[in-house]
Amino acid sequence: MRFTPKGYGGQRRDPEQVKREGWHEQHVLAVSLDDPRLTWPERELVRQLGEKLYGKLPAAREVRHG
Repeated sequence: MRFTPKGYGGQRRDPEQVKREGWHEQHVLAVSLDDPRLTWPERELVRQLGEKLYGKLPAAREVRHG
């Protein structure tokens, strides 16, 4: 009989499932600013919380063409 630790082998969990389980089991919330399920005020709240806890996001760099 071979033992493999949780997370090794088998099926890889869907990222949404990982987020859901993190919220339910550890009270950790992972939210993307680009999540289409959020309204603009909700995105703004998430952005403000992120900046308060972890600092401002780096300035968006423009993409060079050519």
